[in-house]
Amino acid sequence: MADPARHLPLVDVIKAGAAQLIVLHHLAWFGPMSDVAVQASPLLQSVQSWLANYGRYAVAAFLAIGGFLAAQSMPRDGVPDGRAAWRSIVRRYVRLIVPFAAALVLAVICAWLARQWMTHASIGAPALLDQFVAHLLLLHGVLGVESLSAGVWYVAIDFQLYALFVGLLWLVGCRPASADFAGGVLVTGITLASLLYFGRDDAWDATALYFFGAYGLGILGGWATRSPRPLFWLLTLVALGGSALAVDFRGRIVVALLTALALAWTQMHPWLRARSLFASLGRTSYALFLVHFPICLVINALFTHYAPDSPAINLLGVGVAWLASNLAAFPFQRHVEARLTPRLLRAAASGVR
Repeated sequence: MADPARHLPLVDVIKAGAAQLIVLHHLAWFGPMSDVAVQASPLLQSVQSWLANYGRYAVAAFLAIGGFLAAQSMPRDGVPDGRAAWRSIVRRYVRLIVPFAAALVLAVICAWLARQWMTHASIGAPALLDQFVAHLLLLHGVLGVESLSAGVWYVAIDFQLYALFVGLLWLVGCRPASADFAGGVLVTGITLASLLYFGRDDAWDATALYFFGAYGLGILGGWATRSPRPLFWLLTLVALGGSALAVDFRGRIVVALLTALALAWTQMHPWLRARSLFASLGRTSYALFLVHFPICLVINALFTHYAPDSPAINLLGVGVAWLASNLAAFPFQRHVEARLTPRLLRAAASGVR
């Protein structure tokens, strides 16, 4: 099935911007280069503070995009049987795990290199075999295993969200009638439960239920673009998001709501033409998400070791880390995501027929 992102340039634009924000957020949050660099100017201190506190909201845009694209990728008549549901889930796992596994190896190597030049909390302890296996099974968050890289919790949550969505569609697809109505009610209900309850309790933050609010808003936006009653789904989307914000105003829900609305509106009223730069950055956003922290870790270690007290040189180091992360994402996407992953997808598909 064609990737819906190819037909909606705004997806590339949002993914490109959100991925850059995540890189800058981690550079600001973890240091130590940024902690030295900001001493050069009060303005830099303000920028670092904003990125550290609010840059993480970019994840909500990815969650909404994920729900939107998942809704558009599903057959219009739902998931017909358990075998189809299982195939969809296996394909999703392979798409995520192949580049993720490669990034984990990179993370272990880069952490070892960084330990040669600095001691810092961001490096973490040396990786253990059971820790690595837990990551490969995407159970590291649920099991409380220490992460091998920053942000890798998102990969497990993305898989949980997709599997839950497919499972819900399969569940209502088993009913003899009114599957569309039942699916809408079920997904809307769980979205609302996440927005009002699960997503407000950090005890659930290793599970899909915590994040399904943002993901579900994206699903509703995706349904609006495919439904003969788009206004109904758009109003439902606004009602759910507005209710959640009235009960507990959260910046990440604002981002998810606006992203879902923008994607739905743009899909129904095409106006944006993506430049090749946005298309390229959007295409490499997952690769950038995976490889940036190990790259930044090594560059942090080098600049901290050789120029620990120079704000100007460490500011240069922040720029080098950002640029190197983006440059590394391109070959990673080309050779791991675009070449290796499809081969393993074909192998997985032949094994689940």
